[in-house]
Amino acid sequence: MFIHLEEHELIRQAIQGDKTALSQLLQQHYAFVYKYLLKITLNPPMAEDITQETMIRCIEKIKLYNGKSKFSSWLITIATHLMIDQGRRRKREKHWQEQEQQQSLRQMQWQAGHQHEAWPDVLNALAELPQESRIPVILKHYYSYTYEEIGQMLSIAEGTAKSRVHHALKQLRKELA
Repeated sequence: MFIHLEEHELIRQAIQGDKTALSQLLQQHYAFVYKYLLKITLNPPMAEDITQETMIRCIEKIKLYNGKSKFSSWLITIATHLMIDQGRRRKREKHWQEQEQQQSLRQMQWQAGHQHEAWPDVLNALAELPQESRIPVILKHYYSYTYEEIGQMLSIAEGTAKSRVHHALKQLRKELA
């Protein structure tokens, strides 16, 4: 009961503008929010980023806390909304990047045709590969880097680079057949 009253008093003081009380509240709940986000994102850096954003949002909106739910529940609600918003934002960014890539590809094809140059089918097939596969294939087969070098460049294991190239080539052969 003492802890509950202490938290209630910290909340009251934080709402009235006491920065020390707000700081204590955030410190008390930081690990709780982080562990929650870690469980739902399964991504430590993302969980850390969203936890920090949650704390910032709490600082900005503390005066809106009405006490109808537990303070921890209010923070979880903020964190959940931020996580969902970030997912939507990433989805939109990915869609926008894909559209931009398709437009660039069409422009490159048009320029090649306009300059009476051949546009290899392999470039169309490469465009169909996901970026994480396309980059290692290009580094290996256009620039002759070793799998070790590719792994170092992309911060992935050498075996992962080899695997991505293998699967990408398999997909390219299928596309070009």
